[in-house]
Amino acid sequence: MERAYLDHAATTPLDPEVFEAMKPYLLEEYGNASSVHQLGRQARVAMEKARERVAACLGAESSEIVFTSGGTEADNLALKGVLQAAASNGIPTGLVTSAAQHEAVLRPAERLKEQGHPVEILSPDDHGAVSPEQVESAIDDHTALVSLMHTNNEIGVQTDIPAVAEVCHAHDVPLHCDAVQAAGLQPLDVDDLDVDLLSMSGHKFHGPKGVGVLYVRNGVDLGPLVEGGSQERERRGGTENVPGAIGLAEALERAVLDAEERAERLSRLQRHLVDGLDDAVPGRYVLNTPLGEAPVAPHVVNVAFPPEEEPLDGEMLILNLDMGGVLVSAGSACTSGALEPSHVLTALGLDRPTASAAVRFSLGATTTEEEIDYALETLRSTLQRMR
Repeated sequence: MERAYLDHAATTPLDPEVFEAMKPYLLEEYGNASSVHQLGRQARVAMEKARERVAACLGAESSEIVFTSGGTEADNLALKGVLQAAASNGIPTGLVTSAAQHEAVLRPAERLKEQGHPVEILSPDDHGAVSPEQVESAIDDHTALVSLMHTNNEIGVQTDIPAVAEVCHAHDVPLHCDAVQAAGLQPLDVDDLDVDLLSMSGHKFHGPKGVGVLYVRNGVDLGPLVEGGSQERERRGGTENVPGAIGLAEALERAVLDAEERAERLSRLQRHLVDGLDDAVPGRYVLNTPLGEAPVAPHVVNVAFPPEEEPLDGEMLILNLDMGGVLVSAGSACTSGALEPSHVLTALGLDRPTASAAVRFSLGATTTEEEIDYALETLRSTLQRMR
């Protein structure tokens, strides 16, 4: 085997059928959806059909779907848009979130705090989750929004979103859910989740890069993040990415159709990987994905390697695995290149040397047992050589 791609939480390969659905709007139906001529009208119709398809997958109204450039923009729009609108209306402008969120939430939260918004960052429990009780204790008269992720992108732990939503709505506070790592792996019905805003990114479920979605429940006041046009019902200015929207809708529909079967298959592969770690590197790793201890996604396994005679260089481990044909990451691809260890793992209480030597294996629709076996053997030999 030449290569084992086990970094699906970073991105997934584009489904060829999705590309075929997009292709006419890249080559032939290339009109600007804001133009009034024939090509523009055709593009507008295609754009709105894509919006309807996404809405149907989420149990939402098409008017509640905002297309963005990806999950990061969707998260930024949710946080800044809600708080901006709250400030304009003279009502409370505070935010509650957790230290284990994606940087697409934490960095906007830092900026909002610098701008004078009250920001409460909760500490996760030992598994990386935040409880409804923690959220309730953090909500006060200043809170305008709670933002928590559905599935953690580094360790896979899942939050009880409906329970958190119940707490938020008891205090008339809207809830934003970053569902980037959950979309395509399980059904996401916005009424069942009871969320007010929800973020997704197309390339996480075999759709194209450069397109995402923010669901915004009707009645939620949201200011624009990107200004310069009246597109997306004046919530996101700029020329619409018609082929991207069509690709995301196609990929989401296909993922929803076989979500249950895909999740079951990934769970089996996840267990195969964890069982294989016991054989490949027995007693020499810390499993950061709390399998059997908390609800977790079926596609993520995060392991760290504590210091033995001396700390293990995590970056060198990733590079050595890469040279051996095993493609994994140390955590979020959005923070790749940072010199600091994962903020998620340090929030769990891991010491710096151990957190710095962590590897995230993430599985996808194309992953096979053969890839996992190859990765485990390569990991065993790589650690043996490095230590």
